[in-house]
Amino acid sequence: MKEDTKGTNGGKTIQTFSKENMRWLYIGIALNVLGYLLMIGGGSDDPNKFNEAELFSHVRITIAPMIIIGSYCLMIYAIMKRPKKA
Repeated sequence: MKEDTKGTNGGKTIQTFSKENMRWLYIGIALNVLGYLLMIGGGSDDPNKFNEAELFSHVRITIAPMIIIGSYCLMIYAIMKRPKKA
């Protein structure tokens, strides 16, 4: 005998992420990449030169990590948010 492979949902596919969830997830990924891009760099062409202002800048030490933490929170929200029922 052939078993019913349609399942209990009547043959309809269940969409895990809605369009809105995917939008929030992509925004979170973009912010995450932006945060990491703000943290990179700080190197010097001359190894004998130490530029303290460039290495310990406010953007690298404070703003970029806050953007990264915020982006992870946004991605968790995008994953956990339930789509609106139609």
